[in-house]
Amino acid sequence: MTNREPVGITIYGCGEDEAALFRELAPRFGAVPRIVEAALSEGNVDLAVGDRCISIGHKTRITSAMLRALSRVGVAYISTRSIGFNHINVAYAESLGIAVGNVAYSSHSVADYTLMLMLMAVRHAKSTVLRADVHDYRLHEVRGKELRDLSIGVIGTGRIGSAVVDRLRGFGCRILAHDNSPKTDADYVPLDELLRHSDIVTLHTPLNAGTHHLLNRERIARMKHGAYVVNTGRGALIDTEALASALESGWLGGAALDVLEGEEGVFYADRRDRPVESKPLLRLQQLPNALISPHIAYYTDHALIDTVENSIVNCLNFEGRTRHG
Repeated sequence: MTNREPVGITIYGCGEDEAALFRELAPRFGAVPRIVEAALSEGNVDLAVGDRCISIGHKTRITSAMLRALSRVGVAYISTRSIGFNHINVAYAESLGIAVGNVAYSSHSVADYTLMLMLMAVRHAKSTVLRADVHDYRLHEVRGKELRDLSIGVIGTGRIGSAVVDRLRGFGCRILAHDNSPKTDADYVPLDELLRHSDIVTLHTPLNAGTHHLLNRERIARMKHGAYVVNTGRGALIDTEALASALESGWLGGAALDVLEGEEGVFYADRRDRPVESKPLLRLQQLPNALISPHIAYYTDHALIDTVENSIVNCLNFEGRTRHG
């Protein structure tokens, strides 16, 4: 497409790091980026006039009203800079004549982070660091665990889940997996069996109507006493209320969560001088066996370059397909 007229792309919700990459990479592909720092809203849809393709982030929910407004200004393609689609109604967008595509970025970013969270959870890193910060250097009253002695249950074995499985093999642990379409060399078992036998359960399945609250109160009750939950997928895969209760009662040994129900408007914002109104978040953060990070598992140099490059390529491929009809 470099020999044709450059393709304009309006990029919404673009931070400084992403903006710099878009400005650097877009011209190489024959694209002209229009950078909008603010996330997409009904108030700034008109900024996309003249561009059939836009790029959005995963941090803001795209409403039906926004989609209708995009259709009115001639947008025909949305590239979301995420793997998941749970922030946008894809079917409704398509009914308006707007195609939606996601990106693939380095699976190693989330897989590495997942292993880090596992290790931090079973070695009580949160309470250990907090105690050291106040100069309490005594041994923890509960000893840590070694991964080689544990059974790890991986729910969802797509690109990221499979990368997690690959890493776990090096630790010598038993690996159980659950997926409707087995994709890697692992011991695939029914979900209930995985929950009963796993010392750590890690979630890597997409969020949709069938996986919402996949770990609900009933399934958490079927887990091993003292087991750990790791979630680097989507917050609503877990019933947060049920998880908090299981942690408080001691039924579960701990949780390490990079995503959380209701994280929108809290994660990615500086809330040091403003109250956080998310009761589930505040409740979990008070627990010594709950480790929370603000949806940053994906955030590496490599993954960000992949995300920006693939978002541009998605738009160019769409334009190429439609031009050749």
